[in-house]
Amino acid sequence: MPTITMPPSSQTKQSDYAFVSAEDARALARRLKKYKDPIPARTWWEIAQTVIPFAISWALALWALTFSYPLAFFFGLTTGVFTIRMFLLQHDVGHGALFKTARANDNFGRVLGVITLTPYYMWRKMHANHHKNLGNLDDRDIGEVHTFTVNEYRALPGWHRFAYQIYRNPVFLFGIGPVWLFFLQHRLPFGMWKDGWIFWRSAMGTNLAIGCVLAALYAYGGWAAIWLIWFPSVWVGASAGVWTFYVQHQFEEAQFDWQPNWTIHQKALHSSSQYVLPKPLMWVTANMGIHHIHHLYARIPFYRLPEALENEPLLQGAYKMTLKTSVKCIWMQLWDEDTRSMISFADERAMRRADAALSPAE
Repeated sequence: MPTITMPPSSQTKQSDYAFVSAEDARALARRLKKYKDPIPARTWWEIAQTVIPFAISWALALWALTFSYPLAFFFGLTTGVFTIRMFLLQHDVGHGALFKTARANDNFGRVLGVITLTPYYMWRKMHANHHKNLGNLDDRDIGEVHTFTVNEYRALPGWHRFAYQIYRNPVFLFGIGPVWLFFLQHRLPFGMWKDGWIFWRSAMGTNLAIGCVLAALYAYGGWAAIWLIWFPSVWVGASAGVWTFYVQHQFEEAQFDWQPNWTIHQKALHSSSQYVLPKPLMWVTANMGIHHIHHLYARIPFYRLPEALENEPLLQGAYKMTLKTSVKCIWMQLWDEDTRSMISFADERAMRRADAALSPAE
């Protein structure tokens, strides 16, 4: 993976980036088209260095189960690291980015869906809607982390505000939420009841395959194999995946708009961040930290995103965060239309107190 270095004029580029017009954003997307073709040898190398360690980790976990439950659990957690990358391979084939043919992408995606507990066709449709409506306040679809504006939040009944506060609590978002999403919600085509048989087939076929895997695990090691290896591996992958996608769209300068001010290419740039992670984590997350480029042209294979970033100076001006600075995104819970920024519940309360203090006494 090439090393990405920022040129000395990066601050100027960030200033330029903030004012990219809709027309310029479309022109950038057209330029990025040259990176869309997968490189077959590279694709298979990336698959091999994911699948082989994943299989070895599973084998070690099952071996450890015969003499040490703590060690089996440890390898279950380790397997979760490779499950994250498995999910991101599924993400790329869902965009038709890893292989040259739709059939190859779809076949690989269906297999990966059993490992990630994510029915391929269901998730592909939900994720396509995410790309199509990113930052669009008029169309907040299923599959999104729902975000209220400050004005919407204040207009909610008290019980609804409380429910939203629970929903946006980090314990729910990154602990309970992934369990609900991957273990329960993905079992049926929620929100797609009338969209066609393909989504039911995707969900039921994936469920059947998962059931066969669980039956085999139970036959080998009983409930210990399921609860000490399989469940932790999926939960780690699910939680880390939710976190990675969350912080790339829920940061302080993320931009939202009502139609007709919303434009898809501008929001691809200004509603997506660049997550600057250490190289090992960039590998685990399959370069998804370069998220603004991915949203601007989703057909680019993940291993070509660094190349596109290096060759397009303007795109180096995206909003950046590191592992340390991304923690503050946990508290970005509302979008303020006045400041055009994400704020916390605490910020909103402080704003209300300030407004009350400025209001004339009755």
